[in-house]
Amino acid sequence: MQTADALDERVILLDDEGRHIGTAPKHSMHGSDTVLHLAFSCYVFNSLGEVLVTRRALSKKAWPGVWTNSFCGHPLPAEPLTQAVERRASYELGLQIEAIDLALPLFRYRATDSSGIVENEICPVYLARTDQEPTLNPDEVAEYVWTRPADLYRAITDAPWAFSPWMALQVHELDSFRA
Repeated sequence: MQTADALDERVILLDDEGRHIGTAPKHSMHGSDTVLHLAFSCYVFNSLGEVLVTRRALSKKAWPGVWTNSFCGHPLPAEPLTQAVERRASYELGLQIEAIDLALPLFRYRATDSSGIVENEICPVYLARTDQEPTLNPDEVAEYVWTRPADLYRAITDAPWAFSPWMALQVHELDSFRA
């Protein structure tokens, strides 16, 4: 089966109220004037209570090499968000995940990286579980670590610049990371 990443993947464009207003090719997104679009973030936990943190591949267009949440992505047009979460877990990390829970349904952010690339997303945040070890897709992820949520929270509080801006914001809103 061919993944959406091998096709002309499209992202869902949104108006300021979060209503779908069309689609655009993914490759045309994330420039210096990125339009608002739908995305998602996911934090994967294991049975030890650790959270999976990944470092973005150095080849990524935006925030290359930056530590971030377990994985992110964009749902395809007409694709349910939880299905998109499962698809990206498999594609980026080779993981089958379960217990997918919507934690921050209305998370929204806009951020600009050092090269001028803008992220402008309504980005629901999910929590999921697995006890598998990742098999990394090198086009997406350079490395990973399992860590205690409280340790990650402290690291982000002490050095937010070392992490993706969406993760730095999300972790402070998620109850799962409070010590």
